Amino acid sequence: MSELQKKQKQQDVKLTNRKLLELTGVTKVESFDNQLFLLNTELGMLTVTGHNLHMKHLSLEQGLVAIEGSIQSLAYSDGASANKGKGLLGKLFR
Repeated sequence: MSELQKKQKQQDVKLTNRKLLELTGVTKVESFDNQLFLLNTELGMLTVTGHNLHMKHLSLEQGLVAIEGSIQSLAYSDGASANKGKGLLGKLFR
């Protein structure tokens, strides 16, 4: 693998029937509940919203996350998290 390939950030997103979301390139799970997941990825902060969401699979060592439920939206924010600068309570009580 070349030095350029090592530095390139990559992420795969697979959404099946709006019921199963499989992601690669996840570096950290910031927070989650049954309606919202906040994930740090190699390409920025990813917000996943929906209903009855739950984590089916998690392997941060491999950067893999699978979320099941009724997926409504995926939204990226570049760079720092929209919650940066907020404390734990600020993240929990938006």
